Amino acid sequence: MAAIPSLPIPSELALRSPSSVSNPASLDGVPLSFVVDAQNKSYKHQYANIYFLRLRLLREFVEAEARRRWGGLSGSPKPVPRVLDVTKGQLCYIIGTVYMEMPLKPNILEDLGRDRSIPALPPLNKIFSPDDSTMLEDESGRIRLVGERLKNITLVTGIIAGVLGMETASGDFEIADVCFAGMAPQSKGEADAEYDEKCEEYLAVVSGLDIGSSTPSEAQTQMLVEFLCGENGDPDEADVARRITRLIVAGNSLAPLTVEDDGPKERKAKRTGQDTSSFSSHPIYELSAYFSDIASSMPVHVLSGASDPSGVIMPQQPLPRAMFRDASSFSTFSCETNPAYISLTPGITDESAPGDASTSFIGANMSGKLRTILATSGQPLNDMFKYIATTKASRLDIAEATLQWRHLAPTAPDTLWCHPFFTADPFVLRQTPDIYVHGCQPHFATKLVQGDGKRCRIILVPSFAETGVLVLVGLRSLHVRTIIFGVEGIHSVPAA
Repeated sequence: MAAIPSLPIPSELALRSPSSVSNPASLDGVPLSFVVDAQNKSYKHQYANIYFLRLRLLREFVEAEARRRWGGLSGSPKPVPRVLDVTKGQLCYIIGTVYMEMPLKPNILEDLGRDRSIPALPPLNKIFSPDDSTMLEDESGRIRLVGERLKNITLVTGIIAGVLGMETASGDFEIADVCFAGMAPQSKGEADAEYDEKCEEYLAVVSGLDIGSSTPSEAQTQMLVEFLCGENGDPDEADVARRITRLIVAGNSLAPLTVEDDGPKERKAKRTGQDTSSFSSHPIYELSAYFSDIASSMPVHVLSGASDPSGVIMPQQPLPRAMFRDASSFSTFSCETNPAYISLTPGITDESAPGDASTSFIGANMSGKLRTILATSGQPLNDMFKYIATTKASRLDIAEATLQWRHLAPTAPDTLWCHPFFTADPFVLRQTPDIYVHGCQPHFATKLVQGDGKRCRIILVPSFAETGVLVLVGLRSLHVRTIIFGVEGIHSVPAA
């Protein structure tokens, strides 16, 4: 009978790699926050004000890019301050807000006038068609854009753009080129050119846990929790787990609430409490238990998602801490807005500490590299993807384009519900993040965008319930790795 090999016993106590959180602020000192404060809580304002604010905030950056790009062209194109001041046949450039006229776009007036006896059509996955037209508008009016150049440009409603061209005899504006604001400034925090992978600290990102779904995946979720807590895996996996500084849950932690119709039932009205015939609190208790286990080991940031019990308008406000029971008692557990800015400083190795430096960590200090993370649960990207043919641009291309547009959610409030902000547009990117996360996507994808001394790691995080994917991002190097959890013989089936 063969002897069972003994398990290796670590010579030192494994310590979690630390990181510190600071209040995020842009380079000009403006706080980076999506919290709807008392000044913006009113719903009496018109949504058109958002477009005016957006144009005012981004016009100067688009103008600067237009001068740099077209200032030396033959014909000396001149800027026209207002759309309606364009002169026919004269080469010029104008700046305004893009508006996509799309017949398939949802129309609230048509919904109100619809015959209620006829069931509504299901929402479309795509709303583009050959009959779409592109407009550019400002405070003075609107002009239609035409030209072959439009076929090679990714545009959605709400972008602030500068267009070069001339007005035709028919009153349209034939464009020759288009420019945007470009990537926003970025704090100096370049990735380490040379680094020891054994000393890398990771940020873990997961989305779409879908606790309470009709196709539960408790086994792989439990495996995820045990891995993050360092309770399973071989010594190499345990070493990776202890270097995870914190976890971001990017939306859809709970599955959408469904009501099963089993025919007519005799139901008695309840004066207090919950109606257990159509609602079960078990998924919330289960999710709370998972978060409690993880929060006892590392900091956790939970973003609201489309299927979570939160408001549907963007930006979604933090979920109530009280709903997470035991997890809410941990100071390491945080409920964030969606989207959310998180500023982290990774810990540094203490070379003076005894033993292997790769296993000894001290708290972060000024020598650490500040990393700004911009995370969203995916609603803005999902909405923008409806505007564009799949063969023209991928989700990763659109996510990269938002950096050039300097706007996270340009389709709000046209087709993406958002709060009627009056004094600011929080979706304008005042600073280029180091890590740019979009949760609840169909597939994993990543890209490192570089230019003008800026570096941004874009990550599309798929649903964990469907793929079992956990994404790890190196806070020092911005390198990305994935870990896939699954149970042999059990496959997660996407919800219909």
